[in-house]
Amino acid sequence: MSLPHLDVPGEAFAEASRFRDDLFDCLTARGDELFELADALLCADGPVTSPVDLTLVAEHRRGHGAMYEALNHGNVDVPRLRQVLAGLPMPRAADGRLVLAVDVSNWLRPDAPTSADRLFCHVYGRSGRSSDQFIPGWPYSFVAALESGRTSWCQLLDAVRLGPEDDVAEVTATQLRRVVTDLIEMSRWHFGDRDILIVFDAGYDAPRMAYLLDGLPVEVLGRMRSDRVMRRPTPSLKEYALSYPQGGRPPKHGKELRFAKPETWGDPDATTTQVTDRYGTARAMAWGRIHPRLTTRSAWIDHTGELPIIEGTLIRLQVDRLPGGGDPLPLWLWSSATGLNSEDVDVRWQAFLRRFDIEHLFRLMKQTLGWTRPKLRTPEAGERWTWLIIAAHTQIRLLREAAVDLRRPWEKPVELGRLTPARVRRGFRNLRPHLPCPARAPKPSTPGPGRPLGSKNQRPATRYDVGKTVRRPESIIERNRLRP
Repeated sequence: MSLPHLDVPGEAFAEASRFRDDLFDCLTARGDELFELADALLCADGPVTSPVDLTLVAEHRRGHGAMYEALNHGNVDVPRLRQVLAGLPMPRAADGRLVLAVDVSNWLRPDAPTSADRLFCHVYGRSGRSSDQFIPGWPYSFVAALESGRTSWCQLLDAVRLGPEDDVAEVTATQLRRVVTDLIEMSRWHFGDRDILIVFDAGYDAPRMAYLLDGLPVEVLGRMRSDRVMRRPTPSLKEYALSYPQGGRPPKHGKELRFAKPETWGDPDATTTQVTDRYGTARAMAWGRIHPRLTTRSAWIDHTGELPIIEGTLIRLQVDRLPGGGDPLPLWLWSSATGLNSEDVDVRWQAFLRRFDIEHLFRLMKQTLGWTRPKLRTPEAGERWTWLIIAAHTQIRLLREAAVDLRRPWEKPVELGRLTPARVRRGFRNLRPHLPCPARAPKPSTPGPGRPLGSKNQRPATRYDVGKTVRRPESIIERNRLRP
């Protein structure tokens, strides 16, 4: 899963130059300021702690008032920018397929009662606590293309803020349909290519995501909880006659497969053993045509007609050790593909382990690029800032082949092809003179008078409640009671 080979750094500059021109075309209001703000993100010394500090960077030629005006009233043509991102060179797996990772990262806003659309975000280990907490904030769903090997590089393709009325699964499915459609329209996927592999963590119901994404050239791979109970394929008439000689109605589902009870597993359809440097010996077992037994509750409460049978391949992965220590518990994965052999099983669990690379991306966005630093009031301003962060990260990725390692005296030397995103950003100021800057020079102006000294604000900002505004029924009785 490596990027297309760049013969010389000049090709990297050419690709980054095209992206900068396309990015500027996507900034349809206050575009000059938004473009310079993205450059300031990349040229600032050290981590970004506040957006107003970026106005002091030499590459930012406008004042702090223009920065606030652009974030609050600017405009980013998001659909067009999504297509620009989808048209960039894509990392691919060893077998040539695209691998996408989906995850939610939270922009925590606990002290912003005047900010609308905040939800209770689930966080763990914040402020030195070992327990999980629910803190108000703006959750964002990100889609990124993964690379192979141990790396912190990902290619961001989309970001969607989850609102109080949104169902996470439905919004994510719509987001992925849009991303896959853009990849097809931008000729990054052609008819006859392998299905795009989409990797989910345990926070998503993999069978439901496979059902919502039906009709797309994708394969869903998701993590399952260790207490799940799945079902085997429906027995044939011959098997049914042998198991139930007394007759009766044929069952709709096969026997149970309980994750916590090995006696219910039976013989796997495929097994594989692989020795790794990071995890020791990795042993995987796979069972084909395994599906969940759905009920007309919760997510399927509004489903009309007979509930579907969503079959896939169940994979159990067991390793000897974990990099950070601790007990290596087994990992259960479910793939929407069936008929997998041992080699296919290895590709799936290795692709899932690469999903954790997106966590390095979130850390870079928050700690280095300052994604969650601004104290913006409106969610629309937060979305503009988020897309600037994505644009800045994309330029770092495109120029990584042309970057020089400007390491600190206490840092170890790194090969040019193995530079981290933070180290590439460190040298962006030296690369910027070789790139076009479509932003126009600022015009001289006089700042406005502002609010008179000593005057009070006669229109206090509106306060908003935190949490969901729509509660979905969880049973048929409750659903019928709510319906007119």
